[in-house]
Amino acid sequence: MDFDSNSLQTIAGQTSDQILSDAEKTAEAFKLFYTVVARLRARDGCPWDLEQTPSSIRGNIIEEAYELAEAITENDNPHMEEETGDLYLLATMVAYMSQQEGRYTVADALHEGARKLIRRHPHVFGEAEVRSPDQVVQQWNEIKERVEGRRKKDSLLDEVHRHLPPLEKAFKLQKKAAKVGFDWKNSHNIWQKLEEEWTEMEHARTASEEREPDSGDALEEEFGDLLFTVINAARLYGIDPSIALHRANEKFSRRFRYVEARMKENHLAMSPEHMEQMDAFWNEAKRAERP
Repeated sequence: MDFDSNSLQTIAGQTSDQILSDAEKTAEAFKLFYTVVARLRARDGCPWDLEQTPSSIRGNIIEEAYELAEAITENDNPHMEEETGDLYLLATMVAYMSQQEGRYTVADALHEGARKLIRRHPHVFGEAEVRSPDQVVQQWNEIKERVEGRRKKDSLLDEVHRHLPPLEKAFKLQKKAAKVGFDWKNSHNIWQKLEEEWTEMEHARTASEEREPDSGDALEEEFGDLLFTVINAARLYGIDPSIALHRANEKFSRRFRYVEARMKENHLAMSPEHMEQMDAFWNEAKRAERP
């Protein structure tokens, strides 16, 4: 599909005037954004930006995605605006680097994204009818297989990318299984399962401390089972464990930095013999955060 003025009018639908007006403003903003990115990557641009590759900024992309998720959780509009821009920057940088290398252009990536959205939403841009979000997902997957020729997976779990980080992969595996009814009927039962896994880990820990044969592997396995069950519990209560862990990491970092600052103020070294004082400052940090 070529996106000329007529096709844009059709895509925009009944509210075309408002959508197209906003699209023109956004296009101008992206024109500026693209120009800044291109200038940074020019021969006389920024040395740091010139040194980057798509591979080198993979970690930044994940980090900024978490930052945006945290801003959304906090309902912090200025922070959300900033982090959205940061994520746009990294996505645009990857596309522009690829454009410089002759792989594909930024415009190619945007056009393909638009085509895919149109193709996979025939209930909006065509004559198909759906009545629920679940039907939308089912239709989406059917289009991937029938229209786009994606190979049908041998297992439902094959839809989960095997190179995902373990925490995210566990969460997605559980969600896939739950979609076909392989799930806890009562969310309260997960706590009984957690107690069971904790008991099994305790047994493995005792065996490990007594240096029984293969006890190290058993302890690792039981730790994995416990973590997998904790992730499952988070899912059952509508919590994304990656976001929850990110928040916990940020909280720990914030409080530990407070302890470091207070220890410095009191001319005390961060060392085991001062653990009691460090613990007192940790609790002080906790009290300061309470509403």
